[in-house]
Amino acid sequence: MITTHPDGSWSYSKSTQQYDVSAQNVYSVMEESSPGTTVGNLAKDLHLDVQELEARGFQISGPNTRYFEVNVKTGILLVKDRIDREELCSRNVKCSLEVEAIVNSPLNLYRFEVNILDINDNAPSFRTPGIVLNVYESAFPGERFTLAKAFDADVGSYSVKAYKLSPNEYFTLDVQNGGEPSMSAEILLQKALDREKLAIIKLTLTAVDGGKPPKSGTLQITINVQDVNDNIPVFDKSLYKATVPENTPQGASVISVHAQDLDEGLNGEILYSFINHDSDNDVDNFAINPITGEITVQGELDHEKSQAVEIRVQAKDKGTSPRASHCKVIVEITDINDNPPEISVTSLVNVVREDAPLETMIGLITVKDKDADKNGIVQVRIVDSVPFTIKNTYKNHYSLVVDGVLDRERASQYNITILATDEGEPPLSGTSVIEVHVSDVNDNAPRFKEPVINIFVKENSPVGAVIHTVIANDPDLEENAKVTFSVINNNSKNNIIGSAVNVNSETGDIVSLQSFNYEQMKTFQFKVQATDSGVPPLSTNVTVNVFILDDNDNSPSILAPYSEHGSVNTESIPYSAEAGYFVAKIRAVDADSGYNALLSYHLSEPKGNNLFRIGTSTGEIRTKRRMSDNDLKTHPLVVLVSDNGEPSLSATVSIDVTVVESSADIQTQFRHVPIKEDSFSDLNLYLLIAIVSVSVIFLLSLISLIAVKCHRTDGSFSRYSAPMITTHPDGSWSYSKSTQQYDVCFSSDTLKSDVVVFPAPFPPVDAELISINGGDTFTRTQTLPNTDKWRWIYDALNHSDGMTSFQGVVQRKQAWSGVSKLSSFEWFGVKETASSNRLHIAGDAYGLCEAYKWVSV
Repeated sequence: MITTHPDGSWSYSKSTQQYDVSAQNVYSVMEESSPGTTVGNLAKDLHLDVQELEARGFQISGPNTRYFEVNVKTGILLVKDRIDREELCSRNVKCSLEVEAIVNSPLNLYRFEVNILDINDNAPSFRTPGIVLNVYESAFPGERFTLAKAFDADVGSYSVKAYKLSPNEYFTLDVQNGGEPSMSAEILLQKALDREKLAIIKLTLTAVDGGKPPKSGTLQITINVQDVNDNIPVFDKSLYKATVPENTPQGASVISVHAQDLDEGLNGEILYSFINHDSDNDVDNFAINPITGEITVQGELDHEKSQAVEIRVQAKDKGTSPRASHCKVIVEITDINDNPPEISVTSLVNVVREDAPLETMIGLITVKDKDADKNGIVQVRIVDSVPFTIKNTYKNHYSLVVDGVLDRERASQYNITILATDEGEPPLSGTSVIEVHVSDVNDNAPRFKEPVINIFVKENSPVGAVIHTVIANDPDLEENAKVTFSVINNNSKNNIIGSAVNVNSETGDIVSLQSFNYEQMKTFQFKVQATDSGVPPLSTNVTVNVFILDDNDNSPSILAPYSEHGSVNTESIPYSAEAGYFVAKIRAVDADSGYNALLSYHLSEPKGNNLFRIGTSTGEIRTKRRMSDNDLKTHPLVVLVSDNGEPSLSATVSIDVTVVESSADIQTQFRHVPIKEDSFSDLNLYLLIAIVSVSVIFLLSLISLIAVKCHRTDGSFSRYSAPMITTHPDGSWSYSKSTQQYDVCFSSDTLKSDVVVFPAPFPPVDAELISINGGDTFTRTQTLPNTDKWRWIYDALNHSDGMTSFQGVVQRKQAWSGVSKLSSFEWFGVKETASSNRLHIAGDAYGLCEAYKWVSV
């Protein structure tokens, strides 16, 4: 068990302990533990199944795999190699290693810390085995002489804890304990020296650590007793403190020390210098002016390497036997924001499916900043607007996860720029670009360019011609975008599509399977389906309308009574016929349509005979003038009927027009004189009759409806035959097949309220009825003509067996004068109860079908 003491040292018990720091497992192990030493049950602490560790590839990863390994059979974390705490963490009090473990299927990364506990494996030592001190005999008792500090690579309680001086009569040991880093020893002169008696004094300084048993190191001290100068320089302060930022330029002043010597001349002139007995101190980055005592910067300061530097300054006079004193200068190097954050990607899956769910992990990211305090606090974010986000998993470790909908068709690749910015002034930042590819899934159906395709095809076109090519695009990739086409016939009654057209499944070419005839089929419709090759396949339909264009392939046909097949038709006109006299009307039709069916009539008669004319569009033959004696008695006419097609087709009919003396001699069954166009036709008559009939039927229906409504509001009772009404627990109503006789009461406000049905005989005419309104109680009221009224209330009660029962309450509105006797209500389990003011009737719904009477006194 590790315990932190107020002086910053650590103590521990010998048993291995497990800690949970911010939901992270922490283990402890002694340094120099032999390989195979158990650190902890990693599988148990991570809640992993031991049986699956080997199959899932459970292993230690990261930069510290040299020191640890895991037994995949038991899940135990073991020491793999020699661990030297001093080598790893130097003199830091706390020494821990971050270890990572990876398990596959699914991929998970676990992080935990292993604290390396110090053992007393290093003895205190001095930089040199011995030192020589020159001490003048004039030295006064109480004068101090600084000794070299002992160094112990161990920390905490195993560091240097005490100094001991070998017994002598002149010097005693004074230990200055300002904490472990500044603990130093000085020898104090306690008795005046006499060089003539003793010129050389040999002492032994022993440094002892706090181990059990303790270890020690020695320093041999040789003191040469010299003569002269009897005053020593004295500093203004024994301890100086200064603070400089790490970007301080060379030559900048840090602090000035000052000492005073009471002697005169050379014995009073002081020279300042550094005394550096410590091998781990960065004193070389500073210089001191020997005359003024000003300390300046002469190297590059780095807070990340050393946060504070302890300098020992000596003030020595220039006497023949110079005397010196010492002071301590502690220079604190403050941090500046001179290190940008560093981003490293420890694991990356650079291909992700476009249907990946939210929170899918893409990669693992580690961010480090060498600066301290807020200069080392880093904020990580993604610069661009992408469907990904950064999540902090532990301390400076992050995961890149999916944070939005991915669509490969919009973006198939993302260059994700990760920006890490510290909180320094000014802030520094570092970036890293991660490339992620989005793989395709079949999430897009083929798309046609237009929802409806209209195709125009000439009739009589050749079989096998490509009449149209449908195009469908699929934004997916590869097989997901490979489209095939097929025909869907949406007319099941007339399955002509299969024999009319076909579509090439690969190219989308729509091919005619027959030569179309406009006169038989003018248009037809079908659907083409485009299906991709994805799994599962997606499809889209498009409606195809095929319009057959008419071709002028039908000649005009002459209608009866005239014939065009070589026979001669005859008509007669009187000799007295005036100009414009009607002779005949030729009627013709053309099976084509449009301009191909637009007919025109032309008349041909013998040369020199200009007696007749024909209406170009009507086909009516009339005379152009009166007859003369020179005119022929018989006029052979030829009528040409032609359409307006390209090329034009035509038909002819021959008519011989005979001139007779009078109209009485005209005998022809073909003669038809046209009536005026504004004459009233039979069709109009039929249409008028139909309109009148429909109007009469509508009026009769309206009158009947009004009569029924008026009959319902007469306030009387009538018989009504209806199925039985049953109420279910969900509030619905059902009806039985059997017919029951009910008396139906309609109030004067029935048009706005519900119908109330009573089994015969009826309740008293002076009752006020409250009917069901869809809830559990009646709320609508119909008033019958009486002032002394009763109130009838129904409550619907749902039972556990699913049946609905009713509870009826008959209550008089005015004060009761008493109840004489009620007829029995014991129908189908209905029972009656009476009190002074209320009558309760309870039972199953079937009781509604029975008769009851209400009696009042």
